[in-house]
Amino acid sequence: MVDKIIDLIPKERVVGVKNVTANEPFFKGHFPGHPIMPGVLIVESMAQTGAILLMDAIENPEQKLAYFMAMDKVRFRKPVYPGDQLQLEVELLRFRPTSCKMSGRAFVSGELVCEAEFMAAIVDR
Repeated sequence: MVDKIIDLIPKERVVGVKNVTANEPFFKGHFPGHPIMPGVLIVESMAQTGAILLMDAIENPEQKLAYFMAMDKVRFRKPVYPGDQLQLEVELLRFRPTSCKMSGRAFVSGELVCEAEFMAAIVDR
């Protein structure tokens, strides 16, 4: 759900991009005649961007996985449409060897469309 990483400050923050194309399979049913990106997939895009930051911060990342533990303070501010480009900004709030807490924000053309805090567990593969 992330097309590219455009900025990475190790153990601090990461910025990724997701190009939302009209041929995404979820648009077929969400919603017929009025396609908008499901909010859960916007949050998933932020989480995957955060996982890049997280995996960059740990030793032997190829031997680890990051699992969602919690989502808090999730807010959807504006709909995301086919043709939009999401800019995903994620900051590391707390880091431990087995878990972390991050804050994410998603923007389209500089406007906030979604924000959330999430926690992830770091587990062996």
